[in-house]
Amino acid sequence: MNGAKLSTVKDTGSMQASRTGTTVISKQARGKRPSAINQFFQKYNILPSIMFFVFWELFSRVNETAKFFNPNFLPAPTVLLSEGWELAKTGIITDSLISSTIRIALGFVIGSAVAVGVGVIMSKFKTVERWFSPILNLVGPIPTLALLPLFIIWFGIGEFPKVLLIAWTTFIPVLVYTLDGFKSVPSTLIRSALSLGATERQIFTRVMLPSAIPNFLVGAQVSLGLSFSALIVSEMMGAKSGLGYIIVDARNYFKISNMFIAIILIGLEYSLFSYLLKLVEKRVMAWRKGGLRDAIEK
Repeated sequence: MNGAKLSTVKDTGSMQASRTGTTVISKQARGKRPSAINQFFQKYNILPSIMFFVFWELFSRVNETAKFFNPNFLPAPTVLLSEGWELAKTGIITDSLISSTIRIALGFVIGSAVAVGVGVIMSKFKTVERWFSPILNLVGPIPTLALLPLFIIWFGIGEFPKVLLIAWTTFIPVLVYTLDGFKSVPSTLIRSALSLGATERQIFTRVMLPSAIPNFLVGAQVSLGLSFSALIVSEMMGAKSGLGYIIVDARNYFKISNMFIAIILIGLEYSLFSYLLKLVEKRVMAWRKGGLRDAIEK
């Protein structure tokens, strides 16, 4: 009986110990596990943007009291939020966002597609590259603002010259990076494909095109910022809607708040497009790993 009691006591003690150990381990695991808020900020990295607006708000409120300069020149973000809501009720913001999004999307896609097509032709035919490279070097560095008056004279003030200007601004960087990508394909890969009996089409689609995708995506990221510059410039001249139109209208009637609202919306729309482009890059190039972070094990 005593032995049975002792064994029962031992079992109970071991069970309590195991439960206690499990509790300690679970507490330790919970302590190491990041909270949901930390996971959210680590995933989306919006904390720097929030801190920027907080600092802006504090500085504007201090300026309203200290009068470093005219407070109307730098409204606080909360004031802009309130006035932006009133402006949104009129429908101007919605119409402008839709117009600008359609223009930038069309121009960016058309410019990228044409750049990839021209890049393929120039990489395949050396004569074409020899003839077109000097012309591209000549007209490529011309600023968008210098070309816009010509585009308006040639094509009018409708949607076509705006989309064409964005497409042209996208075309040059994407072409340069894509062409460099095609030229950077290792010759050993092409020789290996040829030795295995691959056709010219298979070499292009399965060797050259995948190898050039990283360069194409870099060119797309570079040209995205330039495309937004072209969008705003084109909407400042001869447009009846769009974020650039809001800035011009605000300048004419000295509505500084509306000007800030349009500028913030441009930044948000660019961030959205850049995020979508990074998602595509992450999905297409999931195989790519490298850099210092992957080289060092923590």
